[in-house]
Amino acid sequence: MSIGWIVVSFFTLLVAIAMAEVVSAIPTSGGPYFWSAMLAPPRWSPFAAWLTGWYNLLGQVQSPRTISRPQTPFTTTTTTTNTLFLPTSQVAVTTGITFGLANLIPTAITLKNPSFVPTPPITIGIYAALLLSHAVVNTFGVRILRHLNNFSIALHSAGITALCIAVLAKAPSHQPASFVFGRFHDGTGTDGAEGWSGRASAVYVALCGGLLSQYTLTGFDASAHLSEETRKASWSAPIGVVSSVGFSALFGFFVLMALLFSVQDFERTLDSVYGQPVLQILVDVAGENGALGLFVLIMVCVWHCGLFSMTSNSRMMFAFARDGGIHPFFHKVDARFRSPIRAVWLSATLSFCLALPSLGSSVAFAAATSIATIGLYLSYGIPLFIGLVCHRSFRAMKGPFNLHALSRPIAAVACLWILFITVVFCLPTANPVTSQTLNYTVVAVGVLTIFAVGSWVLWAHRWFTGPSAEVAEAMRQGVDITEPGAFEARVKQETDQPRKLSDS
Repeated sequence: MSIGWIVVSFFTLLVAIAMAEVVSAIPTSGGPYFWSAMLAPPRWSPFAAWLTGWYNLLGQVQSPRTISRPQTPFTTTTTTTNTLFLPTSQVAVTTGITFGLANLIPTAITLKNPSFVPTPPITIGIYAALLLSHAVVNTFGVRILRHLNNFSIALHSAGITALCIAVLAKAPSHQPASFVFGRFHDGTGTDGAEGWSGRASAVYVALCGGLLSQYTLTGFDASAHLSEETRKASWSAPIGVVSSVGFSALFGFFVLMALLFSVQDFERTLDSVYGQPVLQILVDVAGENGALGLFVLIMVCVWHCGLFSMTSNSRMMFAFARDGGIHPFFHKVDARFRSPIRAVWLSATLSFCLALPSLGSSVAFAAATSIATIGLYLSYGIPLFIGLVCHRSFRAMKGPFNLHALSRPIAAVACLWILFITVVFCLPTANPVTSQTLNYTVVAVGVLTIFAVGSWVLWAHRWFTGPSAEVAEAMRQGVDITEPGAFEARVKQETDQPRKLSDS
């Protein structure tokens, strides 16, 4: 986790730098699928947009698109499939965040009620209730989202910083640097079997454990989605993309160090009676009452991340439906609440369905985080690869954030890194591999790829043209096309204006 965080942060920063150059050239809120459409040759533009859009739809994981802030391993459940810590956080990300919270709540209950035994049906029930709360707020509470947004920023920054300082200050003792950076533990063996370090290599275990860091450092396209609402977007938006990864890497490293250095008993932490190593660290440091308070703070942060993840998810679905990527039924804005209600509940439904395999498999949550990571990074990598191959046309579009001679080398490394993590996160992380320990990520991503490519070949190529000319023109006029109803309002305004002139 410690060294892996540094390595992953370095390569993720290269991905962000390469993406920032694309954002500077195409500072639009349409997102990766719009970049692919603009960068690809006209013949391949619709297919590139179609494929990118579906990967982004499956895996968008980002910190809320409506805010731009550093993320930490706690800020979005965040997530992780690692057995020790929670990393940060379209459908799979909402699943990863909110399903993670659904697991944290029963864990907090066991702190004061040791006899309570959470079961998969109980967890699914809590998960459904959390998704319902997110969907209701996104349906009826659009006007208060801005206030919740501001509160969330303060909670994530000041609250989590205070938590880390408190943990370090209250810890009875601290681990040496040799423990944090030099100790290796293989927890991949199940049912008494040896771990993957014995069957394969310790490197294999370290690579699989990289999901902690890689899933945390996602969603840095948030600044791009806000570019049409930003002054001097061709410069400020790419700076936002790069700085978000930089700050996240530093702040997240601080959180990891606070927890790792504060581990009191490593074996007791791994085999915690609470079933949650982070909670065990907090209990060892601050006692049960103090740990419960800190844990509640974490859970409130996670709830806000799940809320805004669904907000972002529904907007992407709304925009994709407008361009024909999904059924136009979901391209509908409620006039009263100014919310794409159909897209909101589609997001909630798909997120719930994605977690249902957890009823029969203990690795479903791990698969959700892997799917989110792979889906998002593939949606990042496709426009980067197109810009790398079609560099001559891309060069003519470049904005002020221009890498010049380093453009193609950095883009190449970024694409190779995305390809690398795509393979790694499809690998099994438990030995022996059974129906309960199989990594189902490859199945989900494979099914999506077959569907996206197959549907294009069979029927979508006949009607899907990518972002329409009207949408592109609206973007040039400064309309945020991911704002529900904004594009329709502009069309209506342009339609009514000639009519008024004719009447006069």
